[in-house]
Amino acid sequence: MLLFWRHGYEATAVSDLTAAMGVTPPSLYAAFGDKKRLFLEAVALYLSGDSRPQSIIDRAADARSAALTLMAGAAQAFTGPDTPPGCMLATSAISVSAAAADVQAALSDIRNGVEAHLRARIEADIAAGALPPDTDAEALAAHITAVIQGLSTLARDGAPREKLERVVAMAMRAWPEAAG
Repeated sequence: MLLFWRHGYEATAVSDLTAAMGVTPPSLYAAFGDKKRLFLEAVALYLSGDSRPQSIIDRAADARSAALTLMAGAAQAFTGPDTPPGCMLATSAISVSAAAADVQAALSDIRNGVEAHLRARIEADIAAGALPPDTDAEALAAHITAVIQGLSTLARDGAPREKLERVVAMAMRAWPEAAG
């Protein structure tokens, strides 16, 4: 997972993967079928557990808390001391050739799914009267997604966590005031 995260899907060679895993190429292919399947398993691991974006959204008290938790968690995860900087999903999709378009599409589907989940949570808050009725749920969810992707780029460029946290605070200023 860390190799894919650091170098991206295409730049990570099978020889690098087998060396890191301590296996031979035939063992890797027997276990995973191909590099793409191994990559998708690494992505599943990256998105597993309590940090799974959909789980964060579901556990939050409201859409605002979900957005803040997603962005603050990204600022922390993208600047972790034991992981490469930035987001594995963003890093892995950079400069993907036409030969790996299906990998890029799978990553896009994941990112779009998170955005749709957040949008649904925003829409629920609008319906419940917790957000103004004229709130553009689609644009607000896309805004949060864009900020998270921007945080990834900043982290890859060496920005410290404190800077990312300030960006999160600034982004939250765009959140609509609660209805009522």
